[in-house]
Amino acid sequence: MKSITITGSKRESVGKKATKALRNAGKVPCVLYGGEKPLHFSADEPAFKHLVYTPNAHTAVIELEGGEKFDAVLQDIQFHPVTDKILHIDFYQLFADKEVTMDIPVRLVGNSPGVRNGGRLLFRKRKLTIKALPAKLPDFFDVDISKLKIGNNIAVGTLLNDEFTILHPENTTVVQVKSSRNVVVADDDEEEGETPAETAAE
Repeated sequence: MKSITITGSKRESVGKKATKALRNAGKVPCVLYGGEKPLHFSADEPAFKHLVYTPNAHTAVIELEGGEKFDAVLQDIQFHPVTDKILHIDFYQLFADKEVTMDIPVRLVGNSPGVRNGGRLLFRKRKLTIKALPAKLPDFFDVDISKLKIGNNIAVGTLLNDEFTILHPENTTVVQVKSSRNVVVADDDEEEGETPAETAAE
C-alpha cells in the first residue's frame, strides 16, 4: 500500500490554549497511538490533503524534527461542523508483526452484461473493512463485473484471501444487478455497454 509522508513537530503543550494557537497558525494537532505512550505532534494542514481528501486508502509515514519516523494509519479525524476544516487527527502506529484494521476501497472492473440489457447496477459496498499485517494491506479490491447478469450479485465470500481477513459476513453483497423497467432481451455481445462510473451512482 502507498504511503503519504507527513512532516510535523512534537507538541510540548497540549492544553486548549496551545491547541487553539496551533489551529490559528494553520496547523493540525495530532496524536499517534499504539506505542509505549501517546505522541502529540502537529503538522501544516495542506500536508494532509492527499491522505484525507481521497477515495483511496493510504498509510502514513510521520516524520518529526530530529529524524524520528513512524509508520502509521489514520484512525480518526474531526472536522469543524461549519467550515469543514480539519480540527484534529488520531493516528495508530503500525508494526510489521501486528495486524491492523483498515477500510479498503472497492473498484469495479469490466462491463456488466446485465446492465447492457437494461438492468440497474447497485454498488452496495464501496469500501470493505479488513484486518491484515501492514505489508499485506491491498490498495483496493478489484471486483470483476464482466459476468454479472440481471438478478446476480457478487458477495464478500468471493473475495476472501489468505493474506487478510475481511470483517464482513461472507454473504454481504458488494455489487448486484437488479431488473428495471427497460430490460431488453438480447445477446450479451450485441448490446452497447455502460461504464461502472455511469451506473454505480444509481
